[in-house]
Amino acid sequence: MPRNNGNRDLFEAIPSEQQDSEVSLRGYEILSYPADFTLEVLVGKWKKQEINIPPLQRRFIWTQVRASKLIESFLMGLPVPPVFFYQERGTNKLLVVDGQQRLRSIVYFFSGRFGEQNSKEGEVPFNLIGLDERSPYLDATYQGLKDKDEEAFNKLNNSVLRSFVVKQIDPQDDTSIFQIFERLNTGGVILQGQEIRNCIYDGPFNDSLNVLNKYGAWRKLFGSDAEDKRKRDVELILRFLALFFTRDTYEKPMKHFLNTFMKVNRRASATKVSEYEDLFRRTCDAVIAALGERPFHIHTGLNAAVYDSTFTAFASNLARLDADYNTAKSRAQLRARFNQLTTNPAYLKLVSTGTTDEDIIPKRIKKAANVLFG
Repeated sequence: MPRNNGNRDLFEAIPSEQQDSEVSLRGYEILSYPADFTLEVLVGKWKKQEINIPPLQRRFIWTQVRASKLIESFLMGLPVPPVFFYQERGTNKLLVVDGQQRLRSIVYFFSGRFGEQNSKEGEVPFNLIGLDERSPYLDATYQGLKDKDEEAFNKLNNSVLRSFVVKQIDPQDDTSIFQIFERLNTGGVILQGQEIRNCIYDGPFNDSLNVLNKYGAWRKLFGSDAEDKRKRDVELILRFLALFFTRDTYEKPMKHFLNTFMKVNRRASATKVSEYEDLFRRTCDAVIAALGERPFHIHTGLNAAVYDSTFTAFASNLARLDADYNTAKSRAQLRARFNQLTTNPAYLKLVSTGTTDEDIIPKRIKKAANVLFG
């Protein structure tokens, strides 16, 4: 079967997985309040890095004409849609949930350059273009307003961009940001869980997951040389590690289980991260040696339920694999058992149907281990 170098049809649709992904997370006590920041204050916060754009957000896509019309709206006193921030616990930094295109446009105009510094766009002077030819602000720059039109300059600096700040009060963590991104972000695409985790749980463990995602054997198992744009391949790595080390405490939904594991390991020691990396790579190599490429693509795409149960079973038996399954004959026997597993009616029910069974994932893992290794 040819390798898939894109991101279409990589995952098999499983009702139980879909049900899990659609479950809302637990209730929260949230404080939400309006903040009338002036543009001058917002730009100041941006420069001091008190406002952060999550890496999961879309890149800056506005044209200079569109950004110019936003600035003109402030100068003319026209209403501008608000922005939404999430206030991070501990640092009190403002994480942009919605409105980064507007914020960047303002920052760029105040800087005098359109785009990020040291980028191709950042080499372009930011003068207001695309306005009506009778507009008094056509071709204006921030420095030009300061030098020639003090009234307009002050009006722009003191213009207010209505902002809404959301802060989680209870429980005392930042897990509600998942709900906030899902419900408030207007980027046009619903953000996937690992995209959000990649933002709010940055650190050595997150960096390690992204490095592991490039591992050659893993790319063969996943079935695509190209990394998934929505980070679903990274989530599978996280899913394996969470189930291997903490499956005894597993509770639905899976996304909350993964959030907890990611949070606990956010600042994991170098020794712990190295342990995770070694286990994952050794398991990848063992699965490839025994089952070949793309073993978890049972029907159309990768079946996440077959993956996590089989992968965890292999990881739990690495010593046996090294000792007892190191010949072509023994590996052929293991492949035959895997084929028996993936045609077993009881197992297929566990990995392909909708269910409300709270213990379904531990049952999958136990069934896979019993059939494969006895």
